[in-house]
This record gives sequence, C-alpha cells and structure tokens, in this order.
Amino acid sequence: MADTHTLRRAEITAVGHYVPEKVLTNHDLEKMVDTNDEWIRSRTGISERRIQEHGASSDMAVMAIRNLVDRFGVDLKSIDLIIVATVTPDMFFPATACIIQEKIGAKQAWGFDILAACSGFLYALTTGAKFIESGAHSKVLVVGVDKMSSIVDYKDRNTCILFGDAAGVVLLEPSTDKGYGLIDQRLYCDGAGADFLYMKGGGSLNPSSHETVDKKMHYIFQDGKNVFKLAVKGMADVAAEVMNRNNLTGADIAWLVPHQANLRIIDATAERMGIDRSKVMINIDKYGNTTAATIPLCLSEWVRDGRLTRGHNIVLAAFGAGYTWGAAYVKWSIPGSA
Repeated sequence: MADTHTLRRAEITAVGHYVPEKVLTNHDLEKMVDTNDEWIRSRTGISERRIQEHGASSDMAVMAIRNLVDRFGVDLKSIDLIIVATVTPDMFFPATACIIQEKIGAKQAWGFDILAACSGFLYALTTGAKFIESGAHSKVLVVGVDKMSSIVDYKDRNTCILFGDAAGVVLLEPSTDKGYGLIDQRLYCDGAGADFLYMKGGGSLNPSSHETVDKKMHYIFQDGKNVFKLAVKGMADVAAEVMNRNNLTGADIAWLVPHQANLRIIDATAERMGIDRSKVMINIDKYGNTTAATIPLCLSEWVRDGRLTRGHNIVLAAFGAGYTWGAAYVKWSIPGSA
C-alpha cells in the first residue's frame, strides 16, 4: 500500500449537487447545428444536458451546498475552508470561493479557486484533504462547478454537443476510523497538451478586445481526436496505477467514478481496471460533460439513491485540459440514501 503516514486522514462526510431545470436535448441541437441524435449518442453517450439560463457558477454552487445542508444538517458557520474547482468563475477576481462564502454566510472560512479543467475536482479534493491531514482545518467544502454554456459556441458542432452546466460539493472532515477516507491519489499534468484543448481569449496573453471576440477566442476549442486518444490512455493508466499501489483488483472495487467526458473513454478505463460497466457510475447521458462537476455529481446522486454506501471501495479518475489527469482511492464512509 502507498505510504499514508499523515497526522490524520480526510473523509467525505456529506455530499450535495445541483443541476439546472432547462434541458437541452440532442434533438434541440439538431435545430442549431449540423448533427443528429444518433451520431451524438453513438460517439459520446450523451442524450441531453442541462443549461443554466440565469445566474453564474456561484449560484449553482450555492444550490448544491444548500442540497448538502438539507440532506446532512451541516452548520455552514463551522466551515473552515472553501475550495472551488472551476474553469467558469463568476469573474477573474474576486475568487468564486469568496463569492460563495459571502452567499452562504460561512464567515469563519477562507477560500480559493483551482483551475485544472476536468481534473479540477480531483485536484481540489486532494488539496482539501491535505489541509485536513495536516491538522490545519477540520471542515473543508470542496466544490466542483462549471457553467460550460457560457464558453461554448453553439455554432460549433464539435464542442456544443458535449457540455452542460452543474455543480457538486463534498464536505471533508477528519476520519473517525483510519480505515476510511481518501487513502491514496496520483495527480499529473503535461503542458505539452495545451495546444489541443483551450480557451485563448480573455487572459493576459490575449486580453479581451473586439478582435478576440470576432475571432471567437472566448469559446472553448478542442482537438477531439488528440484529446480522446490521450484521455483514454491517461485515465486508464492512472486508475490502474492507484489500484496497483494499493493492491486492489477489479473485484475489490465497488464503483469506478470517472469524469463524464465520453462514454467510450469511460468504458476503456473500466476495461483496463477489470471492472464491469455495472460497477461504473455513468450519468453522462443525462448531463453531458459538466467539467469539474461530473465526479461530485455522480457521488451525490449515487448516495441519494442508496447505491453508494459505507464500506465501498471507490476509485475516482479524470482527464482534462492542461493536460491534467489523476485518480484517487477512497474508502467510502457515508451510508446510502442520504
């Protein structure tokens, strides 16, 4: 097993999520771009996605946090730290974590944002766990939220079919049982992938101007073939690495919790891990790729439905722009149907 000599271990003690009411189906997209339902479903596994018509990423995050509070009775005044994973912050600054802190009244908490695209939640979860393990904090909210509709060009059929809007959140606290919690993780990045998945407009390299707007530089760009090829290998490799580091086989895993980017990538990762699809959390058909929100959204739905429960071994895995990728091994502690 990997070295886990820390002062204490972090475990997920509460979960919540939010998805907007507006549904954008494949048939709706047929009226917007040259595509069709069968083509989208066969290549991505997506049938529909949710769209946040009004408000910002922080508004979705607040709704997810309220869902967590309603289900688990968490006192937000006790929160020490808020970490937000997002590529669609309300604005460059202040950080979305600060905006959320004000909206939920968590006045004892400090916070910051993490930008690691589709791997953002894993990066944020690991970071939050380190604050718990070190003894610095005892209640850390980790939010994954993205309003992808705000950076998608709905005239670009290569990207507009893929993305949706959502928020998910988990609460990290010190584990009361050393056998539970975030046991191991491996995170990677490779900046050589920057040319294949990006949004070039709006930053210090290309400040907002009429020219950047005219060139559609404020929309997401993706070289689908290159990203797909690297994502399949990256997610599968790192998930297998975490299993090997902890002497786990497919039979030991209750659930694979993969980033929901493409059903074929998910299937390839499960196959590499020796896991049947029946043990894979899949909701891409309903929500599409919600970037940093996909993994916590899965966790929250599966707990709510009683399918993820105390004692389950789960592996989280993601791949995103950067390139960034990683996996984590968690011994789950929350009883199901919460």
